Amino acid sequence: MTLPPNPPPPERRPRPTRHRGPVVLRGGEPSEQTEGSTTDQRLLDRRGPSDWVHTDPWRVLRIQSEFVEGFGLLAELPRAVSVFGSARTPRDHPHYAAGVAIGAALAQAGYAVITGGGPGAMEAANRGASEAGGLSVGLGIELPFEQDLNEWVDVGIAFRYFFVRKTMFVKYAQAFVILPGGFGTLDELFEALTLVQTRKVTRFPVILFGTEYWSGLLTWIRTTLAGTGTINAADLDLITVTDDIAEVMAVVQAADSARRSGDGGGGMQYVPAEQGPLEA
Repeated sequence: MTLPPNPPPPERRPRPTRHRGPVVLRGGEPSEQTEGSTTDQRLLDRRGPSDWVHTDPWRVLRIQSEFVEGFGLLAELPRAVSVFGSARTPRDHPHYAAGVAIGAALAQAGYAVITGGGPGAMEAANRGASEAGGLSVGLGIELPFEQDLNEWVDVGIAFRYFFVRKTMFVKYAQAFVILPGGFGTLDELFEALTLVQTRKVTRFPVILFGTEYWSGLLTWIRTTLAGTGTINAADLDLITVTDDIAEVMAVVQAADSARRSGDGGGGMQYVPAEQGPLEA
């Protein structure tokens, strides 16, 4: 006999939430000095009186503390894969379903899943990992428009500084799986490609999921970048594009196996040593 589904629990009315690095503040009034700004913005903004000369050196300690906090939380993670994608992906969209399936497949293969901890595609990957019994990690960021870690995150931390957070995504992951997304997703994509191209990381797959979505970008990379010589044709081999979750897992596991056997590689494919100057 098929039982009717349980009715959803009543929604709890959300309270105003603010982030101060790893600290979450709910309720109360925001500070007039910091309302509408972020720590990154206040660090980089030099407008106003010259007292920044005296305060910036002390910000180094806060930046250091974020690295220590992140390293301390994530140092004992199992093998992990970072999954990126749009925060705007609705739950009824095929891209969301793909994120859930990818998160579940990674968890079933023994990988923790790391996302930016937000809604949309990030929530989907965290949800898939959590529902499959895996470890679901969320690395949030302080933004002017507050955004809580999604409910499927098992281990989470909120960062003040983008550059600290981005270090964590790379340091504790064996691969990037990139679902359709916007500027933030492209930021992570091109940083990962730069790190692999310049051999700052090795055997690090960068997998784009969704051939239709990424086709225009790949055509531009192939015809404009490689076509004009601003990248080598071999650099295209650093990217895997697929609609097949089984292929995602095969690429991740092959790179993991090669790394464990001592084969660092120059990315996922052989990259000739005589590439010429590398760009920052």
